[in-house]
Amino acid sequence: MRYLAFIAVLTFAVFACGGETPSENGASKKTTPKKKKKKVDGEKVYKQYCVTCHGVYGDMGASGAFNLTESKLTLDEKIEVITNGRNTMTPFKGLLSEAKIKAVAEYTEKLKK
Repeated sequence: MRYLAFIAVLTFAVFACGGETPSENGASKKTTPKKKKKKVDGEKVYKQYCVTCHGVYGDMGASGAFNLTESKLTLDEKIEVITNGRNTMTPFKGLLSEAKIKAVAEYTEKLKK
């Protein structure tokens, strides 16, 4: 009986540890699905970090926040301001990734009147 249990456990272990396929040169290579790079949702990041001062529509102006509906900044200038801050605005370079900063800057373009 112990012999059959040992064989069952050994068989299970062999199949459980599988998942490798041989490559062209004979070496084994793990087959893992490639992860797709997710696009950052600028609106979601904006609502999480920016809405407190700028408001949902970008025109709240709390704590001296600039009215984003009237912004004349280019996309690169917006990225610069979000990254390094300006006046009373805190810099977000230590808090948000470059991709998130760019996504927020792109989203603010939609807030213009």
